[in-house]
Amino acid sequence: MMRMVLIVAVLALFCEAFAAEQNDDYSPNDEMTRPVWQLGSNTVGPNAGDGSPEAMSNLGGSFPSGQAAGTTTKTKKSKPPKPVSDSQMPTIQSVKVGYIDGAIIGSQIRIRFDAAFRDNATDRAEFFYPRYQGVNNGPGPTSVLTDLNFQQLYLQAEYAPSKRFSVFAEVPVRWIQPQLTVGNVNPALTPPFANVNEAGLSDLAAGFKLAAVASSNQYLTFQFQAYFPSGNASTGLGTNHYSVEPALLYYRRLSDRVALEAQVGDSHPIGGSFCPQPCVADLPGLPKASGGFAGDVFFYGVGPSYVLYRGEHVRIAPVVELVGWRVLGGLETNCVSGKMPDGKVNPCLNQDAVSADGTNIVNLKVGARTSIGRHNSFYVGFGHAVTRSHWYEEIVRVEYRYSF
Repeated sequence: MMRMVLIVAVLALFCEAFAAEQNDDYSPNDEMTRPVWQLGSNTVGPNAGDGSPEAMSNLGGSFPSGQAAGTTTKTKKSKPPKPVSDSQMPTIQSVKVGYIDGAIIGSQIRIRFDAAFRDNATDRAEFFYPRYQGVNNGPGPTSVLTDLNFQQLYLQAEYAPSKRFSVFAEVPVRWIQPQLTVGNVNPALTPPFANVNEAGLSDLAAGFKLAAVASSNQYLTFQFQAYFPSGNASTGLGTNHYSVEPALLYYRRLSDRVALEAQVGDSHPIGGSFCPQPCVADLPGLPKASGGFAGDVFFYGVGPSYVLYRGEHVRIAPVVELVGWRVLGGLETNCVSGKMPDGKVNPCLNQDAVSADGTNIVNLKVGARTSIGRHNSFYVGFGHAVTRSHWYEEIVRVEYRYSF
């Protein structure tokens, strides 16, 4: 039922955006197609804006018949607005968000760095990395973690041969630092288990964007992205499976300073780990689950921005983003505590798999984008989880973008 509601909502968004493009109320060409007498106070000259025949005469324009007695005038018919030229279309510099993918298409190079803290469910739906080796000899790390810090550095290049189509590729590097290890399946390690930092290449990504709507005020773009299992899954640097992400991206200019950007999509795994029934030996106190560990993750986000400062070469725009995920399937590792031979309690003496379906995660992100000139921009932002479940509790993002 929920999936049907989401599909209907996406279709409604598409139809509204398409209709708005056909009936766009604003175009930079509007001023050029209106008769001079309608410009009012926007005219120039000694009598500008007073609507007098002298003012119209000085400007070489016309005024409506009946405004001046005994004066013969000819009313010009308004011409239909001209199509918006490429120079009047929004550019990559119009994208102010830092976490939501931008709908506006253009060529760019982007360098992004994330520092995230307190990931407490690292193998949930195999969205971050694969299931632990302790659950039926999974492909992931040996140690079960309930607290993980990580950083990622992304290098992305996008090339747009037109205003409606682009292709892009992304190379990520990941660093992980376990903070609290509660279980392990490596007999060579004894409690307290060793926390091992890892670093290296993560999963590569590539895709394309196609704009269904592209006007002076809005974009509605279809984005398709694929991930490739290039990271070492056994050390937590990758997911060990392919995945694809179709998404709809939206941009709407509400005024010369205010814009709204949004996204909605789904991360769909191809492959992934599989647990038979029962997934592990029968352990008391936990519901049993079986099947694929990887699961679909529906994601969405919305972010309004406001250009607070607009100088000749520098523009600063604060932006607030609400970003969420809903897990639509898959499993995650849960722990069963027990006593060790020495009598000490191990909070994760045994592991079991439980369903991750229905997990909701919502983050609030605040930041600001500073644009310099026509090509350069910087973003700095901070995000915090507002739900009990999370991929990370806090995140800091820094980004540099060069558009061309």
